[in-house]
Amino acid sequence: MRKPKLDFINFSVILSLLIIAGSWFYIIVGQNASLTALFTGKNLEYAAKFFKGLFGVGVEDPAFTNRDSWSSALSLTLDTLQMSIMAIGFATVTMFLTVIPATRTVANGSLTLSKKRYSWISYGLIRVSYVFSRAIPELVWAMVIIFIFKPGILPGAIALALHNFGILGKLCAEVIEDLDKRPARNLASSGASKWQILMYAVLPAVMPQYLTYILYRWEVIMRTTIVVGFVGAGGLGQQFKMSMSFFHYTDITLLLICYIVLVFIADYVSEKSRNFVK
Repeated sequence: MRKPKLDFINFSVILSLLIIAGSWFYIIVGQNASLTALFTGKNLEYAAKFFKGLFGVGVEDPAFTNRDSWSSALSLTLDTLQMSIMAIGFATVTMFLTVIPATRTVANGSLTLSKKRYSWISYGLIRVSYVFSRAIPELVWAMVIIFIFKPGILPGAIALALHNFGILGKLCAEVIEDLDKRPARNLASSGASKWQILMYAVLPAVMPQYLTYILYRWEVIMRTTIVVGFVGAGGLGQQFKMSMSFFHYTDITLLLICYIVLVFIADYVSEKSRNFVK
């Protein structure tokens, strides 16, 4: 009797289980780690103190019940929202300016039926810039840019934009590469120019997916502002670091509430925008 072949899904599941088991074996046996060490009396005491502080237990005037604290937090929330919008705006504009020459089907002429010698040069240079851009984390970009600009939301926005430019560029270029080439080729055979092909056959087909990627990255940027804020990029992240440093736990709770509000705003805008495009 012929044995059934091991399909890709079964192989992936087995491989994942082996990796998980091997990782835990290395942690427990190789590194001599113990999970019970996480639940010592001191750790539980510190955890209880931290969570009680977050909920304002034993605090006379918690920040989330103070009007002045709310006013300050909402002002920082607005700064964070502005930083995220600036960042996704910079990244999106730069992506649109570079995504066409960074597409393989445009460089080799299979999409537009027009091949230029310099196409592969611009393709390679832009693709390398995409790799370089997304390879450096936002925190590192922010630390570098802070040395050039004074601390504020602009360095944070530029740092976030530089990192997400590479991510958006790669994703959006691949969308064009996976596109059905027949409408573009029909226009090309009818005598349409390269830019007419891109304007009438490519962009209308890719815009819904572009919008999804852009809105998703905007939501990620909004959450990542807390990271760049740790190096002086402003917004809620900078205040979050200060509150952690001075053990102002109720301030941390207030800032987390503001972050949750921002994520809800991003979800609402994303849903409405996608429904509008559909």
